[in-house]
Amino acid sequence: MKNTIMKNTIIFSASRLRSTTLILFIKIFFAGITNTAFAQTAALGSTTTWGKVDGVAINGLVQGPSASVADLQVACVFEYTEGDIFNPPALPANLNGMVHLDDAFKGIITELRKSGKFTGHALETLLITPPKGTLASKKLLLIGLGDRTKFTPDLMISVGSVAMREALRLGVSDYSFASDIKDAGIDSPTALVATNVVLGSFEAYRTQTYLKEKKLSDHKPLTKIILLAGPSFYNVAGEGIKEAITKLNSK
Repeated sequence: MKNTIMKNTIIFSASRLRSTTLILFIKIFFAGITNTAFAQTAALGSTTTWGKVDGVAINGLVQGPSASVADLQVACVFEYTEGDIFNPPALPANLNGMVHLDDAFKGIITELRKSGKFTGHALETLLITPPKGTLASKKLLLIGLGDRTKFTPDLMISVGSVAMREALRLGVSDYSFASDIKDAGIDSPTALVATNVVLGSFEAYRTQTYLKEKKLSDHKPLTKIILLAGPSFYNVAGEGIKEAITKLNSK
């Protein structure tokens, strides 16, 4: 009887060990798939139309703000700290869109920020008309993100609204938007930031459309918004953009 019990115990233990090993293998396998998915990078120039809201196309593009072609380029910056866009934790220069933008203007953006002529306080704006050949876009709008140590993704709803209102006020047909948060080395939730930018943009757009229906506004029809993302963040940002599109189109 004792031998039978021991034999059954050994068989049970072996079976349990195999089950545990199988579960561990499955967890490791799916963790590998998840990590691979988030590690996917998109090639420079990759573009996708994620969807439309109120007839306005929302495109994704792997490109820096200095090279994106649009009537208006929007770029976001934090309040200045010494060397903030050039030194870690900021992204390396070859991946840092704000560095390229500053280079295109021969350091003027850094000079404006360092001198306090543009402080970068939250939702502060500055419109720049670049000399021909400086940017791929016709105009540049800087929007402040405030103190980097106090940043929250909720701010991007208001930033998206400001970008849209300024774009409509300027009468552009399309505009390109770069949050530049990752470039600055801020560990932010990419998908949520993208969601909030789109939600804020169309809150403003729908308000202006309502005013236009009441003969209290007269903005030019907007055809497209281009949301820029780096190669490593493009697909994740796309998920956030699609989530926002679904929410907006359900209202």
